[in-house]
Amino acid sequence: MADEMFVDQNEVEGTASGVWNRLLAGNRRFTEGKPVHPNRSAEAREALIDTHEPDAAVLSCSDSRVSPDIIFDSGLGELFTVRTAGHIVDDAVLASLEYAVDSLGVRLLVVLGHQNCGAIKQGIKEYEGLLHQLTADAEDPLTAAESIVDLDERIIEAESIMLRTVGFSIWQAHESELESNEDFERVHIARTIEELVDRSDVIRRALAEDRLMLVGARYQLDSGKVEVLSF
Repeated sequence: MADEMFVDQNEVEGTASGVWNRLLAGNRRFTEGKPVHPNRSAEAREALIDTHEPDAAVLSCSDSRVSPDIIFDSGLGELFTVRTAGHIVDDAVLASLEYAVDSLGVRLLVVLGHQNCGAIKQGIKEYEGLLHQLTADAEDPLTAAESIVDLDERIIEAESIMLRTVGFSIWQAHESELESNEDFERVHIARTIEELVDRSDVIRRALAEDRLMLVGARYQLDSGKVEVLSF
């Protein structure tokens, strides 16, 4: 991520973009090895006993290497985090994020994927397994192509939640002629954002009323930087 993504911290932080800029500045401190670990004192903890008013919600992968509070150098009460393998969305995830938006009033919602995501690798494995299953008996390329003409429908109807979610992102990436794991990760982040908007009236309404900003990002394990994605 280029340095220009980290903007002047004199910008008003009461806006969603101001909150995002603050998180990105925290990520810069983290990557430079200069975290300040804000709001982690006993006083900060005691001030949050009765209530909390986080500025942002983060839906991220459960991967042990990807802790939003650490990589954004945030403190207690600042981030409302929801984590699942491959940031897969289910009813519990939706309910949690809707609570953050409507009840806690978060102004920013970040969907955070990451480099070398194990869920993506599992999705690839199951996607390729389904392809093999469908084409194993094909006698020629034409027959093989005919056997996967409804591949997207078969993925959606699969028993495996990993195949239905991450596997579908792999299929969508292939349809756009994208082949690398990095591209699969970015496509899956984009699809997660689409799914949140499609499935949640609360999130759609907050976006329409300019009460919420929804962004996609990808954490780079090798550099520690958060790559801001544009869709």
